[in-house]
Amino acid sequence: MSRITVGNESLVGSLTPSNKKSYKVTNRIQEGKKPLYAVVFNFLDSRFFNVFVTAGGNRITLYNCLEDGAISALQSYADEDKEESFYTVSWACGVKNNPFVAAGGVKGIIRVIDVNNEKIHKSLVGHGDSVNEIRTQPLKPQLVITASKDESVRLWNVETGICILIFAGAGGHRYEVLSVDFHPTEIFRFASCGMDTTIKIWSMKEFWTYVEKSYTWTDDPSKFPTKFVQFPVFTASVHTNYVDCNRWFGDFILSKSVDNEILLWEPQLKENSPGEGTSDVLQRYPVPMSDIWFIKFSYDFHLSSLAIGNQEGKIFVWDLKSCPPVLVTKLSHNQSKCVIRQTAMSVDGSTILAACEDGTIWRWDVITK
Repeated sequence: MSRITVGNESLVGSLTPSNKKSYKVTNRIQEGKKPLYAVVFNFLDSRFFNVFVTAGGNRITLYNCLEDGAISALQSYADEDKEESFYTVSWACGVKNNPFVAAGGVKGIIRVIDVNNEKIHKSLVGHGDSVNEIRTQPLKPQLVITASKDESVRLWNVETGICILIFAGAGGHRYEVLSVDFHPTEIFRFASCGMDTTIKIWSMKEFWTYVEKSYTWTDDPSKFPTKFVQFPVFTASVHTNYVDCNRWFGDFILSKSVDNEILLWEPQLKENSPGEGTSDVLQRYPVPMSDIWFIKFSYDFHLSSLAIGNQEGKIFVWDLKSCPPVLVTKLSHNQSKCVIRQTAMSVDGSTILAACEDGTIWRWDVITK
């Protein structure tokens, strides 16, 4: 277990906006009556940077962000199980670079949709409970990791439908896993966090032959020699409550708990002592009225700024390049009063989308002077 180093006070951001960037509402769509839990731009393929996907109820919907605030619906998928409620969605792709969308939720089944053919490519079955988050390996976008209520994280090959590795057991999470994220450059590494208040860093390095084997496996996927990984390389306790979103920021980690703040911290691993190390909390980004779980933040492609909604329908945009933290702007609208479950920032950060509990999608665009 990591310990928090003492002596270095973390820098807390001011909630007074700098207003060096301003945004205005350019669109609002009422997608349905079911809560929307996820909204994600496609950062994997430059041809589709303006395309985004939403998840809510038993429905996955693809849209195109057009100029002047317009949004056009491209296609929609309704799960055959009307009781399904999708909580998470991620872009992925096949070995021929055809775009996939992977979605999961309360039923614990991951649906991999082939966007070009508008049909299900694979259904990934294995989790014993609901799926809270799916993330794609940016360097190998056939690989996704899934965080589940069943206390495990699983690594899948969406092309072949194989569950390659299961991260659970003696050193694993002790409650629902709420968020996962691949390291941006170290292909073997990812972080997970959850209701047990911990953030764990895992390594797949010694199991990479199984990852490679998953691409050429032609037998029944259920016969694949899936491996259990029981011990992370690092466990941090920088929060005292549920941790529902973690994202790598270079070699640093941004993590959010239900304590109304996001922390930027540095995991310092001891190379010769697996699981041990220190956690140095560097900066704190306050997010008022976000003390319910399952509110996820996002940032732009260049990691310049971060956007997060709260339970009052407001969005806080933080500058990630400044120290101490600077609040760029706070977005609010008199008709936006509902919980924002997730935001999505466009590649350059000029557009911010919000997926809301009342089934609406809000679009904000930067005001060019």
